[in-house]
Amino acid sequence: MATISGVSVGALLGSRPESFGLPLELLAGAAGRDRLITSPYIQKTGLALAGYHEYLRPGRVLIFGESEIRYLERLDEAARVQALRLALTSDFPCVLITGGFTPPAAVVLEAERAALPLLKTPVITPAAIAKLTAYLEDTLAERTVAHAVLMDILGLGVLIVGESGIGKSECALDLIVRGHRLVADDTVEIRRRAETILIGTCPELTRHHMELRGLGLINVKDLFGIASTRSSKRIELVVQLERWDQTREYERLGLDDDFHEVLGLRVPLIRMPVAPGRNIAILVEVAARNQLLRARGHHAARAFAERLDQTLRNVPGGPGSSRAASGNETPPREEEDDEELEPGGSP
Repeated sequence: MATISGVSVGALLGSRPESFGLPLELLAGAAGRDRLITSPYIQKTGLALAGYHEYLRPGRVLIFGESEIRYLERLDEAARVQALRLALTSDFPCVLITGGFTPPAAVVLEAERAALPLLKTPVITPAAIAKLTAYLEDTLAERTVAHAVLMDILGLGVLIVGESGIGKSECALDLIVRGHRLVADDTVEIRRRAETILIGTCPELTRHHMELRGLGLINVKDLFGIASTRSSKRIELVVQLERWDQTREYERLGLDDDFHEVLGLRVPLIRMPVAPGRNIAILVEVAARNQLLRARGHHAARAFAERLDQTLRNVPGGPGSSRAASGNETPPREEEDDEELEPGGSP
C-alpha cells in the first residue's frame, strides 16, 4: 500500500545534512523539533513578512535569505517584532537562514517564543533551496513495495512481475549472464518523484542477493562482479510473466499499447506468456530494445500497418483504391470467345 509521510525537523538535523551539501545549525526553537515537514516545496518568505497569509501553505520550510535579513534590519524594533509574529504564527515546521547571515536578535527571540526551530546554513539561497528540495522530494516521495524483479537492460529500467514461482528470478539470472544489471530481486521498493518518475530500489538487507529455487541465496555481485548490479533505477517498462493459456488470444501485432499503473502513474506493459521452449530472457531483452525504439518514435508494428494500408490503396480495385472507393469503377471488358469455325475452316 502506498504511503505519504512527513519528516520531522529533528530527523532532518539527524540525517547528516552535510552529507548532501547542506550543513545545518540549530539557533533556536529546539522545543519544536517534532514539527513535521510535509511538502518538498519552499515557502516564499516575502508573502509571510508582507502579511499575505492566505497564500501561505502549511508544512513548508520558510527561507530567510539576504534580502529578508536586510529588510528586517531596516525596520524599527516594534515593526520588526510585529512582522515576525505575524509570519511565525503560520504553521511552518521551521525557518532556514541561508548564506550564513546572522539574524537580528528579534528573530531568535520570536522563534524561541513560538517553539519554531530556527536553522542556519552557510550555503547561499539558490543552492540551499535546490539541495533541500532534492532531499525532501526523495524523503517525502510516495512509496510502495512490489513483489517483482527490477533489471537495468540497456539503460532501461524493466520491472518483471508475475505470480510466485513463475520464473522471475531465473529470467533475471539469465539476463545477468547476458550482461545486464540487477537492481532488486523479490522485493522492490518504488517511490514516485517529480510527478512523473518512478524510482525502484532494493532494501538494504537483500541488496545484491537473489533467491533461486534449488540453489538458495546467491550474491550476484560476488559471482558476476560489481558491474552486474546497481542500487536504483527508473522504472520505464513492466513485463508481466503469465502461464500460457491455450484458450486465450495473445497479442500478435503489438498495435495496441497496454499499461500497468503504479502509484497513479501508467507504465508501458508487455504481457509475456511463459511456456516450455520459450527463452523468456531473450524475449524480455527484445521487449526492452523495442521499447527504447518506441521511445525514440520508431514503432515497428504501426509502421508495418501503415505500409500495408498504403500498399492496399495502391492496388487497382483494392479496398483502398480511389475507383473502388467512389463506386464508379467500370468492370474490365471480357475477351470475346472465338467463333466456332465451320468444317473446312470457314466461319
